Amino acid sequence: MRITELHIYPVKSLGGITLGQAELGARGLTYDRHWMVVDDIGRFVTQRQLPHMARIVVRLDDEALILEYPEAAPLRISLRRDDQPRLPVYVWDDQCQALDEGAEAAAWLGAVLGDFKGSGLRLVRFAPDQRRNVEPHFLAPGEQAHTAFADGYPFLVVSEASLAEVNRTLQAKGLAPVPMARFRPSIVVDGDEPFAEDGWGELSLHEGAVRLGLRKPCQRCKITTVDQATGKIAVPGEPLRTLVEMSTRLAPGGYFGQNAILLAGEGQTIAVGEALAPSPR
Repeated sequence: MRITELHIYPVKSLGGITLGQAELGARGLTYDRHWMVVDDIGRFVTQRQLPHMARIVVRLDDEALILEYPEAAPLRISLRRDDQPRLPVYVWDDQCQALDEGAEAAAWLGAVLGDFKGSGLRLVRFAPDQRRNVEPHFLAPGEQAHTAFADGYPFLVVSEASLAEVNRTLQAKGLAPVPMARFRPSIVVDGDEPFAEDGWGELSLHEGAVRLGLRKPCQRCKITTVDQATGKIAVPGEPLRTLVEMSTRLAPGGYFGQNAILLAGEGQTIAVGEALAPSPR
């Protein structure tokens, strides 16, 4: 079994970046969900409320985070600042401190995304001294893990075989297949049976120097219905409805992929094409 895709989403719910290799950190692949869009009370805003967030293209160079959108001048945010004003922000029930990227970024988001329930939008960065812990009741005894602005876990592992099975089911219903981008994974693997990842406890690479612990099935949401290229919902409710129909093997609800934490290998680099080995729960 091999890694076939690596992705990061530097700004939560904006466009992703496909990589050939990536550095592993405790909070995920480097720069993954390192920034986030919030409303005027600091509550996170995603494609669940504004599907056209998907159309904002995100790039990174050696100096800056760059956001691009049709008919708007690019926005550049320095990677190396840490002196911005702080504000409390919220992801689900978690509160943490973030760095406010300022008025220029806020104006850019307002011009591109428009009004959000009468609220202004701001771009914030995860503060380097913050620790947002993963929910402990899904971890093994003695384990600890933390993440940045991801919904709950630093990594999301998905298999190509599982997507192929979902697409077979969609096509049997007369619906078009969907690309992997709908599920916004960080690590995609090949070479196993559909949904085999639901039975894995760990993935190891580099002869065990890198170990990922798969800790919780990923319950999916409305974002799976958003075309990540257009920011539109072509078929309301799909493929989420199909995932719900297929997911009785786990629990009621629509599940796809496994949330994971880093057990070993912080600072190491993983690459597309590298072999990895699963072990059962």
